Amino acid sequence: MSVGGQQQAADPGNLTELRKEAERSAKELEEATKALEKRRANFEAAEKQLKEKLTALQELDRRLAVMRRPVSQLAGLLYQQPVAADGVVPFLSGDATTGTLRALSDASHIVTLRQQVVEQTSVLYQEAERLAGEAQELRASNLLAEAQMAAEIDTLRQRSDKIVKSLTAALVKLGIKIDKVGRAALGCNPLLASQAGDYPNGLIPKGMLCPLQQKGFSLRADATIAFVSLNEAYRKRFGKPMCVTDAYRNLAEQQSIYYRRPGFAAVPGRSNHGLGLAVDLCGGVERFRSAEFTWMERNSKKYGWFHPAWAYSSPFEPWHWEYDPSMDSLL
Repeated sequence: MSVGGQQQAADPGNLTELRKEAERSAKELEEATKALEKRRANFEAAEKQLKEKLTALQELDRRLAVMRRPVSQLAGLLYQQPVAADGVVPFLSGDATTGTLRALSDASHIVTLRQQVVEQTSVLYQEAERLAGEAQELRASNLLAEAQMAAEIDTLRQRSDKIVKSLTAALVKLGIKIDKVGRAALGCNPLLASQAGDYPNGLIPKGMLCPLQQKGFSLRADATIAFVSLNEAYRKRFGKPMCVTDAYRNLAEQQSIYYRRPGFAAVPGRSNHGLGLAVDLCGGVERFRSAEFTWMERNSKKYGWFHPAWAYSSPFEPWHWEYDPSMDSLL
């Protein structure tokens, strides 16, 4: 039998690969979303620059208006004291008066000033055109990048949704009870596993938990998915599913067990059961060095599950097993 066939036999529905693919997809989606958020922050900064450029354009218009004002004023003065009839001829004949000389001087000043204004206006208009071009290019670039990234995220989200639906369908085939409208499937979405970890110990909402094949028990989504794969491998070896006596415990259940079994339960609010990352097993696993316990020691880590060091002695709890999300050595 091929390696792929062995994996399929141990993992019906290709559950393991679907889980890993869903987690990869979730990571890609998260990274793309962060990149988009960063891009949007950069876009806001660029928009600020754009506003500054537009303000600079307004300032240029104001400066141009101020520079034009003296020319119009001097032109009016020259109109009041014309040079043509009474100024040029007397000037050429050597009979110019003081008024004529002042008018000619004003005219010369106007010509010089007008030339300066024309030169400065040309420079300012070039600067205005440059700023306007930069502003337009900046906005177009930002809008294009935003659209491209949004499209990429939408594609990743659709791909992620498709993977999760396939994963959910595989879980249902393996005995996970999910309501027909799919609401319970939210708790089995590995994309939400990290969100379940945001809740206080023992206070994870029911909708954020994924049921096990063993009726009445649930865990965090990633822990359930890995446990189902482990359970199928166990079933193949022993001809029966794993026996579960406890999984997720809410805070009230933790308090009850703590007071009923002092020394055999963690302080309420500190148990991995309250995080949806631990199970208590029976059916032979609870007996130290039994065939079931030994098989679990040898195989559980392939699925992210392990028997913690403290449970070998203090207190001695061979039935207690925990899930570590960082373990990624699934077959």
